[in-house]
Amino acid sequence: MIQIYNVSKAYRKDSAALSDLNLKIPKGDFVYITGPSGAGKSTLLKLLYAAEKPSRGQILINGQNITRMSGGRIPELRRHMGIVFQDFKLLNSRTIFENVAFPLEVQGKKRFEVSKKVFQTLKLVGLEHKLQCLPLELSGGEQQRVAVARALVVDPLVLIADEPTGNLDPDVTLDIMDLFKGANARGSTVLLATHDREMIRRFPRRVITLENGRLVDDRTP
Repeated sequence: MIQIYNVSKAYRKDSAALSDLNLKIPKGDFVYITGPSGAGKSTLLKLLYAAEKPSRGQILINGQNITRMSGGRIPELRRHMGIVFQDFKLLNSRTIFENVAFPLEVQGKKRFEVSKKVFQTLKLVGLEHKLQCLPLELSGGEQQRVAVARALVVDPLVLIADEPTGNLDPDVTLDIMDLFKGANARGSTVLLATHDREMIRRFPRRVITLENGRLVDDRTP
């Protein structure tokens, strides 16, 4: 599903965010990407959804070399991905329904399909009663669940999440992890960047550890 060959990323000549990274992540895998702040976790995720291009190396997703993709093809790549951003990136002027519907509308789905799927997904995250609210009317935990719903609504081939449980209380963290596990059980390949060692211990999966932009450990429990 995901193949990373000799990938490096440098934002400045004297500093590499990632160095000579090699990884293979099979279809249907659930992977934690961990390491200290500045290890390269967020950079790696940005390379995977093509927000950044590597300075060197190749990345293949589902057989497509995304490092050679033109800018015009990147939206098509992302239509098969669900992305949960660290700062949510919800559209504050749109309702919860409209935020979750947006990826389906981009795909050109019919209105009745969109309505049905959005309601089902909001029900899955326990927010079907909030669909006409605006994001700023919700708590931080509720906003995080909306961000997860927006990622799940497209039934993604790849689900990418950057620190999705940061600053959430333990009960909300459990709810969010249940959503990711459910998506994985339905066939999504899940990559979850986190520094939460307790969560990794509680929900053991494959763990890829980065340090100073380099792969230092890759283990499966």
